[in-house]
Amino acid sequence: MIGRLRGTLVDKQPPWLLVDVAGVGYELEASMTTLVALPGLGEEVALHTHLTVRDDAHLLYGFAREQERALFRALIKVNGVGPKLALAILSGMDEDAFIRCVMDGDVKSLTRLPGVGKKTAERLIVEMRDRFPHWEADTDAPTAEAGSPRVAEPRQDPLAEAEAALVSLGYKSAEAARMLSGLEEEGSTEAIIKAALARRMAG
Repeated sequence: MIGRLRGTLVDKQPPWLLVDVAGVGYELEASMTTLVALPGLGEEVALHTHLTVRDDAHLLYGFAREQERALFRALIKVNGVGPKLALAILSGMDEDAFIRCVMDGDVKSLTRLPGVGKKTAERLIVEMRDRFPHWEADTDAPTAEAGSPRVAEPRQDPLAEAEAALVSLGYKSAEAARMLSGLEEEGSTEAIIKAALARRMAG
């Protein structure tokens, strides 16, 4: 089981990232919450990980905080919730916001997340209300080591990358386009995605 990786961030194409650990490149999928917290390319990063083994693939997921990984693991135990939907939930709201929705029975907020309909939201509330581990303030975050070599990020179209990332999370293309409308000035792909998700959750 791969539980943690520490190495150099080589590439970042939301929701995917590549980390070089002693010459071995690990490809991981991460939530937008984690991606926004990452340092620049060429800098050192430490991530908590979860490995899913399937007949056709070994899939590795990365998390900036232990608490986020714990919630991911709790989510995929819920009937009908797989890793993709769990990442979509974690991308749309942080752990504390999700806990509040569950404890308050806030179906409306949960159904704003891609792939979460009313029945799934109700199932999440029922199955997870008594399932949370002991949540504590978590200071873990991807770290950058001073003096580490920095690789210039290739200049691509952040808006197009943001749309592709939102579609990969489960949003339909037209909905992703609406969410991104007017956000060109936000700058990086991660900043655009963060603003789009915040707009979506605000209703």
